[in-house]
Amino acid sequence: FPEILSNPMLTPLHGTLEVVMNQNVSLSCHSDSGSPPVRYTLFKHRQKVYVLNRTDLSPALFNLTINSASDVGEYKCKAENEISNGEKYSRSLNFTLKEPVSKPMLSSPNSHAKNGQNVTLSCLSEEGSLPITYTFFKDGQSIQPPVRMQKREAAVISVLIKSSSDFGMYKCKADNHIHNKPKYSNSFNFTLTEESSNSQPLIISLGLILLLLAIGFALAITFFIIPSYKASK
Repeated sequence: FPEILSNPMLTPLHGTLEVVMNQNVSLSCHSDSGSPPVRYTLFKHRQKVYVLNRTDLSPALFNLTINSASDVGEYKCKAENEISNGEKYSRSLNFTLKEPVSKPMLSSPNSHAKNGQNVTLSCLSEEGSLPITYTFFKDGQSIQPPVRMQKREAAVISVLIKSSSDFGMYKCKADNHIHNKPKYSNSFNFTLTEESSNSQPLIISLGLILLLLAIGFALAITFFIIPSYKASK
């Protein structure tokens, strides 16, 4: 006698429900017991989208493309055979749409720095699913532990400029672990601020001294040398 089908299992073949835009995914619908042939129907938002027939109990594979946010809604499948009112439904399945990070921007309030100065660097990806992990590099080497941001905010670090080697090439990386596609910022370089020279105050001081000497010499001629000369005659 024909046997009623068991409730089918709807599962993604790639093993995860996290998908990105324009990704191809495959769903397997399978009843492991019951009398074939079996008709499998896939529903999205309770609307019929695909129908596949199997002459045995092999799984039905539905191939989909995630083209928009509406494609990550509720999916179910139905299995039915020749027994009247013998249709069975799977549990619902929902994809989560994940967005890769955009190229981050690396910036600092000050593009100039001098030895002994603390400077800050901020890194931000304006697009991409949260959380996002930011890593900072100097000359290709990470300089601090990665910073994990749960909000759409820039990761900020402080760097002490101790020597000329700290004026290297800085970069940052943004990663939300979607298909292993991290993004790197453009490079950022600080410019060394020249220390103020002491020669200018010295020149001003010497000029002032010479001016005072000239005034003193002029006064001496007027009040002492000229009267003395006239008196001698």
